[in-house]
Amino acid sequence: KQWYQRRVAITAGGPAVNKGSTVTVQCRGMLTAGLKKFWDTRDPGQKPFTFQAGVGQVIAGWDEGCLTMCQGEKARITMVGEKGYGPGGFPAWNIPPNASLTFELEVLEVKA
Repeated sequence: KQWYQRRVAITAGGPAVNKGSTVTVQCRGMLTAGLKKFWDTRDPGQKPFTFQAGVGQVIAGWDEGCLTMCQGEKARITMVGEKGYGPGGFPAWNIPPNASLTFELEVLEVKA
């Protein structure tokens, strides 16, 4: 069963994101239905998001999708609800249970 779809907007040849890499991204998160935004690191008061890839610090679909990217790449990743916030949703961001999510990601930096 395919759980996500990835569309690359800009390819790049920078360092690849690997399990354990520290990754800094610009990100826009949307509900796939209607593409309603719930988070954007470019909004006032926000900043690029940094996390350790492949170790469960972020939702599974985001983590797994980022592991297919490299520094400088921009992509749109769409995932099924079970790879997002699952049956609990994320009420603070108005994400309903089992919602499919779409993230526009730009990998700014990858550190081993």
